[in-house]
Amino acid sequence: MKTKLIAPSLLSADFGNLQRDIEMLNNSQADWLHVDVMDGRFVPNISFGFPVMRTVQKHAKKFVDVHLMIVEPEKYVEEFVNHGADLVSVHYEACTHLHRTIHHIQSLGAKAGVVLNPSTPVLMLEDIIADVDLVLLMSVNPGFGGQKFIENTYKKIAETKDLILSNNSTALIEIDGGVNLDNAAKLFEAGADVLVAGNAVFSADNPERTIELLKI
Repeated sequence: MKTKLIAPSLLSADFGNLQRDIEMLNNSQADWLHVDVMDGRFVPNISFGFPVMRTVQKHAKKFVDVHLMIVEPEKYVEEFVNHGADLVSVHYEACTHLHRTIHHIQSLGAKAGVVLNPSTPVLMLEDIIADVDLVLLMSVNPGFGGQKFIENTYKKIAETKDLILSNNSTALIEIDGGVNLDNAAKLFEAGADVLVAGNAVFSADNPERTIELLKI
């Protein structure tokens, strides 16, 4: 996969016009479509599940990146892949048998990612980094869009990059939370490969132009 990717988060889309917003992303320079799934248990919010995934699967023409913020994600990964997920990421903090879950996702033909909350140290990934396709670093506490970016994320990017290189891993680094035009270039420079942007894209007067600017 190429790097310097932008993955607009559908959590910030207009759900009354979801097909329209997905088609806008299809026609934009966005690389991935990011889908945030929340269960109200692992995080203090509920987003959406398989009915919305069916709409995404029907209309999306780009790589679908599903981020499971749910307890017991291993129960649902197969159904998300069946509903069009090209990559499924599960939280280190929510996954008791992480190695098994990562390999199960990959056995289904999808890419597999692991997610770290802001307070979880990167070193916790030492035993799994060679197996994953992506590390998603949360740069806000998960659960709600529109939060302020946590500056310690830059340090965690550097630590993750070192861990990837020292283990001959090919994992990409994805950043989710508070990404905007003010910090995107700095995040890419720090070593991020994929940036998730929700409010920065969908609240913009010209979302497609904003996506272009995030990639610069």
